[in-house]
Amino acid sequence: MRLLAFLLSLTLGVAMSSANATSNPRVQLETSQGTIVLELDAEKAPKTVENFTQYVRDGHYDGVVFHRVIPNFMVQGGGYDEKMKERSTRASIQNEAKNGLKNVRGSVAMARTSAPHSASAQFFINHADNGFLDYPGQDGWGYAVFGKVVEGMDVVDKIAATPTGNAAPFGRDVPVTPIVIKKATLLP
Repeated sequence: MRLLAFLLSLTLGVAMSSANATSNPRVQLETSQGTIVLELDAEKAPKTVENFTQYVRDGHYDGVVFHRVIPNFMVQGGGYDEKMKERSTRASIQNEAKNGLKNVRGSVAMARTSAPHSASAQFFINHADNGFLDYPGQDGWGYAVFGKVVEGMDVVDKIAATPTGNAAPFGRDVPVTPIVIKKATLLP
């Protein structure tokens, strides 16, 4: 009987430990339009999730704006403050787009330049299904999805519907009224 109880507690402990190891972090984005909660996929995009959560812990996203908004495509932020001053970043990370996650409505992916491994802090939330951004994409790499919106897709819709115009340094698709990420928090 004791052996059975011991084996049961050992199995339960391993299962709980395994569940904790693969639990997906959640990040709350308090924006000027409302709150968005992201669930990150640490199993399929470990480097990207670690990178993103470190930026959250560092306070990098506090006070940045969604600087590129295109309805029925995506909303992008993470790199510029309200005065369109670019925030400093750490080194770029390896592109993890070949992880099976898709650029579907509500998914969160890393923004990058035309260089496949150039993502650092900027990210975007897909406002529509954007399969052409999935691995291998149009350039052999695609854009690495690393999470999804689990609360606040109505806020993303509100952001996507905001009027945009031309503003330096981007030209077009910049919200006329800044949409600020007031605070990004790693949830317990």
